[in-house]
Amino acid sequence: LGGAKVHSTVSGNAHFTAESEQEVLEQVRRLLSFLPQNNKDKAPVRDSEEGKNWQEEMLELVPAESTKVYDVRKVIEQIVDFGDFMEVQPNFARNIVIGLARIDGHSVGIIANQPKVMAGGLDIHSSDKLARFIRFCDCFNIPLLTFEDVSGFFPGINQEHGGIIRHGAKILYAYSEATVPKITVILRKAYGGAYVALNSKSIGADVVYAWPNAEIAVMGPEGAANIIFAKEIEQSADPAATRAEKIAEYREKFANPYVAASLGMVDDVIDPRETRMKVAQALEMLRDKQEDRPYKKHGNIPL
Repeated sequence: LGGAKVHSTVSGNAHFTAESEQEVLEQVRRLLSFLPQNNKDKAPVRDSEEGKNWQEEMLELVPAESTKVYDVRKVIEQIVDFGDFMEVQPNFARNIVIGLARIDGHSVGIIANQPKVMAGGLDIHSSDKLARFIRFCDCFNIPLLTFEDVSGFFPGINQEHGGIIRHGAKILYAYSEATVPKITVILRKAYGGAYVALNSKSIGADVVYAWPNAEIAVMGPEGAANIIFAKEIEQSADPAATRAEKIAEYREKFANPYVAASLGMVDDVIDPRETRMKVAQALEMLRDKQEDRPYKKHGNIPL
């Protein structure tokens, strides 16, 4: 029915593909290097990259304008040791990037929206891909680091009829149930239910950072202004100017990280160049995290 290519790009059944047996075995060795021997052990610690805590490049990688695209993999490579990022399922649900890397020598599972594809929005396939990876990392005591730039859950009749609410709920369940250290960095957009789903404080994030230009709101300032100030814009002598004014007003009063920080939803608004340092400090603080949960047979994941 199409072979390995179809399973890795369409169905999502294959996590890795290779051109030869030797390449497959090399991928297996690389994957195992990030993992512990069992669920009670810790992942092996490797050499870390010294002197990488200040990164001028970070200021250039993410455009300030929320509509401009960029490759989030370049952000990840700046953060992790030696730029070594092993992406998982790279050809399936490409609007979400997942994979394994190290920071200060310790393994970490990385999740990131990919603005190059579907504006980084969440759909059915990316929800399943993301939820399974969260649970995989939690199984093996690997901390989770989320880079967020999400426009929302992808709209449309096909997504609704396909059960996007049910599939999206898997993300919230997986993050909420995970007991490993959970850190989020909001790079740019964090809108609506997708913001809540992607390891927000309300579902158990240990530490949440935001860059200064981050927009945290129910929806984007442009759409929100059109709804909230519709009458004022319509009745204005210069609707275009009034609309621009209201967008700026909404962004200043609501859609910025300092408002979210004042409400306890963000722990710190950080200089993008300090991202690796701040993440490394948070991981070190949470290294011995223990979380006791009430006894139960198991939860009821929304399958």
